[in-house]
Amino acid sequence: MDTISGRRPFGAAAALTAAAPGSSAASAGRFASRFGRPWFPSWRRLIGTAGPGLLIAVGYIDPGNWATDLGGGSRYGYALLSMVLIANLIAMVAQALCVRLAIATGKSLAELSRAAYSRPVVLLLWLLAEVAMVATDLAELVGGAIALKLLFGMDLVPGVLLMSVGTLVLLFGRDDWRWLRGLVCGLVVVIAASFAALLCLAPPDWSMVATGFLPTPALVADPAMLLLGIGIIGATVMPHNLYLHSGLLAPAGRVLDRGAKQGAIKANVRDSNVSLSLALLINAAILIAAGAIFHARGLTEITDLGTAYALLDPVLGSSIAATIFAIGLLAAGQSSTITGTLAGQLVMEGFLQIRLSPVVRRLITRLAALGPVLIYFAVVGESDTTRLLVLSQVVLSLQLPFALVPLLHFVGLRRLMGEFALVRSAKLLGWGLVLLILTLNAVLIFEALA
Repeated sequence: MDTISGRRPFGAAAALTAAAPGSSAASAGRFASRFGRPWFPSWRRLIGTAGPGLLIAVGYIDPGNWATDLGGGSRYGYALLSMVLIANLIAMVAQALCVRLAIATGKSLAELSRAAYSRPVVLLLWLLAEVAMVATDLAELVGGAIALKLLFGMDLVPGVLLMSVGTLVLLFGRDDWRWLRGLVCGLVVVIAASFAALLCLAPPDWSMVATGFLPTPALVADPAMLLLGIGIIGATVMPHNLYLHSGLLAPAGRVLDRGAKQGAIKANVRDSNVSLSLALLINAAILIAAGAIFHARGLTEITDLGTAYALLDPVLGSSIAATIFAIGLLAAGQSSTITGTLAGQLVMEGFLQIRLSPVVRRLITRLAALGPVLIYFAVVGESDTTRLLVLSQVVLSLQLPFALVPLLHFVGLRRLMGEFALVRSAKLLGWGLVLLILTLNAVLIFEALA
């Protein structure tokens, strides 16, 4: 049985390491030969090797991204689709670096940071990672609670509690990758189907949609448009995904021989890219739906999830559009909280070498996110959820450098990575992307705080 405890490989990596007992290296080589075929896989092979990339993709379609995409689509129509595309391309590069690091070294980003830095630095990095995951969970819990309020009229505090309990129930006693893959895949299908249905109810101008994927000078000329575009990019690359991805794949790197690692890297990069392509389609569908439903009708200031829900049925003349939207939002919140909880497990083990039972670790992670949400509602109230979502994205942007910079530093070290170290041109490209992300995040943070 494949597990998700961080001690055994699974998913695409497991396809390369699933061997007859006692012959992991030889068997890995045989499995690796399967991936020496042409790059484009059959659908059966694609599904069979779907792995950590599926969990990572969920982080890119969480409720925080929904709010950003809705705002961009309602105000500027399809013009910001190019920023959605750029954001996902950057995410693909970052996650591919995580794959290379974990398979080549057999260690996660958190484990390598613990070994490379002093104790005070390690504790700081761990604390920042925990804060980032709390911020991520905060947006996901609130998004799910908003969906419950929209569907059933439930107050946000009971909704947050129910979302937390639901995550623990779904994961309780489960250390089985097949179960988790099926669960997350089912939730992603619900999200995708929701926006496919909305696009059927309000068909967009597909020629204008295609044009929207091409950057235009207006992105730079219009400061408000640029800020929304930066928000889309800044909210996309999630720090906890870097720790989660490397932590899930590290066990595979520990059992593969050098020859099989190359095949494992290719298989898992493919898994990641295919999954992130699905996330791209969903994020683009959110923005396209907002453009087709709201922008095309002159409703250009839709930044709140509740407002979008309230206007869907009257605008479209439908009795089911708002319900479809809320169901998709609920699926997004629940699926994202699952992956955030798993990331908390791997970060604690990697940085602190604390091994607890899966149930205890998940309970700690869930309570760490639940506290700030309840405190915010107690102090501010339940009316201003948009500010809470924006605040969570600012916190994530602040933490991002503390995960990206060590990642790029490690994958460039030949003494650590051996033949899998990045070549000079790849390192320059990587540092250029890091500089771009940090610059965009700095602008986003400045504007959000202002």
